[in-house]
Amino acid sequence: MKIKEVVSALERFAPLPLQDGWDNAGMQIGLTDAETTGALLCLDVTEAVIDEAIAFDCNLIISHHPLLFKGLKSLTGKDYVERCVLKAIKNDICIYSAHTNLDNASNGVNYKIAEKIGLQNIRILSEKENSLVKLVTFVPFAKADNLRNALFEAGCGNIGNYDSCSFNLEGEGTFRAKEGANPFCGSIGEMHREGEVRIEVILPSFKMEQVKKALVNNHPYEEPAFDFYPLLNAWQQVGAGVIGELPSPETELDFLKRIKKTFEVGCLKHNKLAGREIQTVALCGGSGAFLLKDAIKNKADVFITGEMKYHDYFGHETDLLIAEIGHYESEQFTKDIFQSILKGVMPHNQIFISNVNTNPIKYL
Repeated sequence: MKIKEVVSALERFAPLPLQDGWDNAGMQIGLTDAETTGALLCLDVTEAVIDEAIAFDCNLIISHHPLLFKGLKSLTGKDYVERCVLKAIKNDICIYSAHTNLDNASNGVNYKIAEKIGLQNIRILSEKENSLVKLVTFVPFAKADNLRNALFEAGCGNIGNYDSCSFNLEGEGTFRAKEGANPFCGSIGEMHREGEVRIEVILPSFKMEQVKKALVNNHPYEEPAFDFYPLLNAWQQVGAGVIGELPSPETELDFLKRIKKTFEVGCLKHNKLAGREIQTVALCGGSGAFLLKDAIKNKADVFITGEMKYHDYFGHETDLLIAEIGHYESEQFTKDIFQSILKGVMPHNQIFISNVNTNPIKYL
């Protein structure tokens, strides 16, 4: 299969428009029309990882952290980023990164962390806002089912654990076709009344163009009427961090010891123990300090993240337990997500998980 087909599978799971504005997820290096010889899955791209890809005969590296965050003004090999770019190009290796789009996706990075901890009733901690729109269109009774199905296929009508969601209202539309028109019903120059269904469906704003194309291609009218309305609703299935509950409460110390073991943490940092029971757990992989207030607002007993600043710890002893487990440690299982996405589209013997520990932080 071609590399672009692998990329398509990744982006169906974690669409690029879900990434944060500062990020640079997506195709980093290479041409996607090449046939895939193998995919190496990793957290970070380093020279050792590229050497590993060469040894495994992989021409595609899929990483969580992008190798490139900003434009390069030269390629002289002066740092590891430039050396990686040169080595990848020299060996015809493509590099693709799924970063905050994978963080924000449903069942993405934070869901995997929650799974490792054993959380139940998992939901998004900070939902994406201003990301949904409503499509309203009008179609003759006899063509309503066909158009609805085309809209669902294009990405409309997904709400939580339900798909094919729509609202339908029967009414009557009027129009008069002018000279040069090619009306589906009615005659040139005559006022026509047609029984129609008003269809309303919700969709992510980034799918508007493909939905518009599906509507125009499947609507019987020469000039279909439709409107897109921006919604203020939060998108409950997409966003930063997650929160859930343990099957049964644990003491603070027992919980921290279990987290340290599960994620193989060299140095687990935490604030003062207060003797509380831990059951409601909020978390965010990587640098998640920006979600601390959301964890407190949602009455979490503990907030787990990869890294925080010194001053983030102050003043929260009575609010919740804070556990900082390391950036690399919190996101190390991202490779498992990549593997689960690709095993349905690539041969098993073409998928490799990197054995390189790319964590630049060491513990004495």
